[in-house]
Order: sequence, then structure tokens, then C-alpha cells
Amino acid sequence: MKGTYTLLVSLAAPADIEFGAKGPRALDSGWYAYTGSAFGQGGFSRIDRHARVASGENGARHWHVDYLLGHPETDLAADVRTEASDVECAVADRLAEEIEPVPGIGASDCDCGTHLHFAPERDSLEAAVRRAHESAGNSPPVETGH
Repeated sequence: MKGTYTLLVSLAAPADIEFGAKGPRALDSGWYAYTGSAFGQGGFSRIDRHARVASGENGARHWHVDYLLGHPETDLAADVRTEASDVECAVADRLAEEIEPVPGIGASDCDCGTHLHFAPERDSLEAAVRRAHESAGNSPPVETGH
């Protein structure tokens, strides 16, 4: 299956994280939503790869989110998916209307300002992510835990 996903990631303590060529960002502790697309080979198996980076099983850093996921204070808690719809930028734009954007992360191949967003609490982040997927997608979002 292919589509659009948003990872829900907790950061237990404030951290300075180097995002490859994008440079360092000082991130507050709290919750982060990273929105990506899974339309390449393997589809949503990309999320499994992200989970391996988050668990320390995979040290490769291919995407901006890998730098966040590879930090020892992060936890990949869940993901929200919209199947068969390429709504990555629409979801990211809607999230920027509700929760704090982290400029320039994950959006190097589009005109979006960012695909990474922050909220202090999981509940507010997760609710915003679900609303963004519902309004952008053609079908209800599916949430999975990690």
C-alpha cells in the first residue's frame, strides 16, 4: 500500500539536532509530527525503515527526519496514514495553520516551508494531525502504533 503518512515522535528532553545540510536546530522537548510520502518502491514500508532508525537498528541518514529519529531522546510513538492519496504537502500546510512549524525540515523537494511541526503535548498534536489527514485525504486516516 502507498500513500501519505505523518510520524508522531516524542522528544524527552530539549536537544540541538544537526539536520544534515540544513544545519542544527534547537528543539524543545515535546511532540513532533513529520509528514512524508510513501509512493516509491515499498510504499508504507518506508515507515518500517523510519522505525529501525528510531530503534537504533539502522544508522543511515537519508531524510531530514532520520536525524530526529536517530537522536537517543526520541521515540517514534505512532503514525497516521492516508492510503492511496498524495496529500503530503496539503497535510503539512494544514498542520502549519494549527501547530508550530519547524522551518525548512523535510521540504527540500517541494515549495512547503516545512514538513516538521511541534506541539508540547501529544493530544493536541495528534488531533491536529488527524484533522489535517481527514481534510486533505480522500479516505479516513488510519493510525498505527509502534
